[in-house]
Amino acid sequence: MDYVSALVPPVVMAVFFIGLIRVIVKTQGGANKAKEDAAVDAALAHAESASQGARVTQD
Repeated sequence: MDYVSALVPPVVMAVFFIGLIRVIVKTQGGANKAKEDAAVDAALAHAESASQGARVTQD
């Protein structure tokens, strides 16, 4: 019976991990994809402009 108690935690973690991956895959895309993409693009543009502003002031 020791082998059962040794295998239960990895099996439980694997089941939860598979469930997490399924949720992540299912929530990709859909109606909010354009809104999420726009938010990411805005954040990247803001970070890029801030880093370029820091380079200009350092020169």
